[in-house]
Amino acid sequence: MSLMNSVMCTRPGHLERRQISRPQRREGEVLLRIRRIGICGTDYHIFEGSHPYLAYPRIMGHELAAEVLEAPAGSAFATGEPVIVNPYLACGTCHACRTGKPNCCMAIAVLGVHRDGGMCEELSIPERNVLAAGGLSLDACATVEFLAIGAHAVRRGSIGPGDRVLVAGAGPIGLGTAIFARLAGASVHITDLDPRRLAEACPIVGDCQSIVAGETAAAEIARLTGGDGFDAVFDATGNLASIQSGFLRVAHGGRYILVSVVNETVSFADPEFHKREMSLIGSRNATRADFDTVIAAHKAGQIPLDRIITHRTDLKGAISDLPRWTHEKDGLIKAVITLD
Repeated sequence: MSLMNSVMCTRPGHLERRQISRPQRREGEVLLRIRRIGICGTDYHIFEGSHPYLAYPRIMGHELAAEVLEAPAGSAFATGEPVIVNPYLACGTCHACRTGKPNCCMAIAVLGVHRDGGMCEELSIPERNVLAAGGLSLDACATVEFLAIGAHAVRRGSIGPGDRVLVAGAGPIGLGTAIFARLAGASVHITDLDPRRLAEACPIVGDCQSIVAGETAAAEIARLTGGDGFDAVFDATGNLASIQSGFLRVAHGGRYILVSVVNETVSFADPEFHKREMSLIGSRNATRADFDTVIAAHKAGQIPLDRIITHRTDLKGAISDLPRWTHEKDGLIKAVITLD
């Protein structure tokens, strides 16, 4: 086995392949061979230098499928076993962790963001952050994390049968949110500025209706809801104007769930918020329960994997492909780096 680890290291606007020492497995950790790396919107922001929460240089990568190289004595994992990575490294002792919310740990370290991630050949992480693949393909394993964000948001929003739901943003996070809202029994609508992206969204989600964002969106929403608005609105755009306009799309007694985050102050009219008795809910990352929900949906054939993964490359090709995909979005839903 090689003593070196090939990694993809980024600075703003620059991505390069480096050779570093092979990671050592620490006590309580599992040493993994990375097999698939999903490229997330966060990775594109990191590459562009627009992500507010990390220091460069950084090894990106948090949507990961792997196989076990070494595990602790007595571990439930066997050498060669395919696994899913939960990239949210929680402290286990803070208030959030003690109350069963490690997804919003007060000292959370997300792989590829707060610490170096999995855009590499080998990685050592705590065993509690490794999940058995349970028969899923490596491609499916690499999609579990981003889909779990949507599953978590739907759970946070208490979505159920009969709810009318609007998801703003037809990127991967929005699509995952829409999929699990539909699986929860809701009537799902998706809005986005890009008509081409919307055309791709509903075949992925299943039974949904699209609304082109812009000047005509308010009238279309009023028509579709009889002027009532939606029982639940999710924002997955990462756009301040979209987030602020979403308050007016929530029905009286409804819920507004913010899945995306912006590095700006969100403002809204309190009279409009108050008269609706609206619930405003933040949704961050995902928990083990949400990962399990996604795994079960994959096993049930409810995730159209062939439509979600649209682009592929390898570590060498990522040097040119990732910068290009940062700007060339036509037909791009999810790109995956394959290590075979």
